[in-house]
Amino acid sequence: MTILSEKTKPAPHNMRRALFVVSLSAACLSFILPAHARRHHSSSQISHAHSRFNHSSAENDTIGRYHGFAAIVIDAYNGHALYARNEDELRHPASVTKVMTLYLLFEQLEKGRLRLDTPLMISSHAAAQAPSKLGLAPGQTITVENAIKALVTKSANDIACAIAENIGGNEHTFAQIMTNKAHSLGMAQTHYENASGLPDPDQVTTARDLSILGRAIQERFPKYYKYFSTHVFAYNGTLHRNHNHLLGRVEGMDGIKTGYTRASGFNLLTSVRRGHHHIVAVVMGGVSAGSRDAIMAGLIEKHIGEGSSIRSASAITEDNNSTQGNDDANNQVNFPSKPARVSQALVENSLGKEPTQKVGGRLVSSSNIDAEPVGTARAQSEPIASPLQEKVLTHFQIIRPAFVSGVQKTKMVMPDLDKKKRVASLNLSSTLIQDGSTTTRVAKSVSVSGYSTTPSTLRPTNNQSHGEVESSRPIRSGWMIQIAAAESNEKANMLLDKAKIQLQGLPPQVKAFTEKVQKGNETLYRARFAGLEQQSAEAACKVLKRSGLGCFVTKN
Repeated sequence: MTILSEKTKPAPHNMRRALFVVSLSAACLSFILPAHARRHHSSSQISHAHSRFNHSSAENDTIGRYHGFAAIVIDAYNGHALYARNEDELRHPASVTKVMTLYLLFEQLEKGRLRLDTPLMISSHAAAQAPSKLGLAPGQTITVENAIKALVTKSANDIACAIAENIGGNEHTFAQIMTNKAHSLGMAQTHYENASGLPDPDQVTTARDLSILGRAIQERFPKYYKYFSTHVFAYNGTLHRNHNHLLGRVEGMDGIKTGYTRASGFNLLTSVRRGHHHIVAVVMGGVSAGSRDAIMAGLIEKHIGEGSSIRSASAITEDNNSTQGNDDANNQVNFPSKPARVSQALVENSLGKEPTQKVGGRLVSSSNIDAEPVGTARAQSEPIASPLQEKVLTHFQIIRPAFVSGVQKTKMVMPDLDKKKRVASLNLSSTLIQDGSTTTRVAKSVSVSGYSTTPSTLRPTNNQSHGEVESSRPIRSGWMIQIAAAESNEKANMLLDKAKIQLQGLPPQVKAFTEKVQKGNETLYRARFAGLEQQSAEAACKVLKRSGLGCFVTKN
C-alpha cells in the first residue's frame, strides 16, 4: 500500500473523484457477482436435472421433503408396488381423466356399437369447452379414430366432451358411467364429474387408482391401447404432438397420459415394457412438467429391474356383481358415493406420511406454470367420510399446486310449496370442517318432501323428426331437473318412478315427463321433472344424487 504524505496528498477534488470511482466499481461488482452466481446456480440445477434423467439410478433424499408429491410404481406382472408414496391420498386427475373416457369409448368399439370411422357430433356444449381443444364448431363431426388421437396427443377437451355426449347422451350422465366403471375396476376413491379433467373440486382420484386404470385399459383393450403411443396427430393441416415428452426418450415406454391444472399440479401415468419386465407408474402433483418427467424417469430406471419376469397376477376384471358393470346410460342407478373433499387450507396445514422408499430426483420450482383452464365448480352436499376417507383427510398432504380444493357451502332452503301436503322438510345435518378460511359442509342426511305420489301418465308422441326434439314436456315456466337419458321410453319412465320414491311425492304443479331426442343415428329419452322453483330443484337434485341417481338442474 502506498502512504501519502502531507506533501503528496491529492487535492480535495481529486480525492472526491477517486472515491466516486471506487464506489461505482463496488456497485457494479455487487450486481455482477450475484448475477454470475444466479447463472451458475441455474446452470447447476439444469445440469443436475439432466443428470437425473440420464443417470437416474443415483439416490437423492430431497424428494422426501415434498409432502405434496404422490407416486406409485406397480409391477404389472404380479400387481405388487415397487415404490409408493401418498398413493392413497386424494388428488385431482386433470387430463389423465381422459384415459377413463377412452376406456369407455374402447368398450363401445369392442361391443360393435361404434366403429373407428363412426362420426361423432360436436354439440354447442362440447364446442364451448375450455382449451386445450381442436376448436370444432357445433354441428361438425369427427371420426372415432381421430377423436382417440385428439385425446392422446392434443388432450382436446372439446373432443372428450363430444365422446361423452355421443355415448352417454350428456356429459353428466357419462361422468356417472365413468365413476361406476372406476369403482367396478377397484378404483374405490375415484369420482368423475366430467370427461375431460377440466377443474372440478369433486373430480378426485389417487395414484393407486390411476395405476389400476393404467393396467386395466391395456389388458382389456390391447388392440386399441396402441393409440397411446401416438407421437404426432395430423388434423386439418395442423400437427398435434403428444404431451408425454418421455415417449420415445425412455426405453420401452408405450404410453399413456399427462395432465395438468393448477389444483392438480403436473401428473403423469406411464407404462414401460423392458426386457422381461413391465411396470405401470404414476406421478402426481409435480410443480413443473420438467421436474415431473425427471422424477418419473428416475422411478422407472430405479425400479424396472426389480419387477417379476413371470406373470402371476390375474388380469384386472370388473365387479360383475355390481350395477357398475352395465354401461348403458339408462341403467345408471345406485351410483357409488364420491369421496369426501377437503378444503385447501386444511390440506396445506396437514402432516404427510413418509415414503416407503426414497428415489432419485427432486421437485424443481417453476415460475412458468401455465394458467388453469376455465372450469365451473358446483357446490354440492357430500357424504360423510368413511373411516378410510377420514384417514385420507388426516394424512392428506400437499404443496401447492397439488391439492384437492374446497368451495364454501351454502345451506339450501326448501321453499314452502304446500304446507298441507308437506310430510317432512329438507334437513342438512352436517359436519363442518373448519380451517380458518373456508368451511366444507359434509351432509349426513338429506330428505325432501312436499310432493304428492301421483304417477305421471304423460307419454311422448310417436311422430319422429330427425334432428329435432319431441316430448311430452309440460308447457310451463320455472326450472326442471333431468335424471338421465335412456335408450327407451320405458326405461326413462322406470327411472322417473325410482326418483319419485326418493322424493317422497310430487305437488300438482310438478310434472314428470320423458323427452325424445335424436343424437345422430341414436334416439334417447330424457327423464325429467318440470314445474319446480330453482331452490327446490337444486335441493331435489341433491336428494337424488345421494340416493345414487343422476340429476342436474336446468331452466325450463
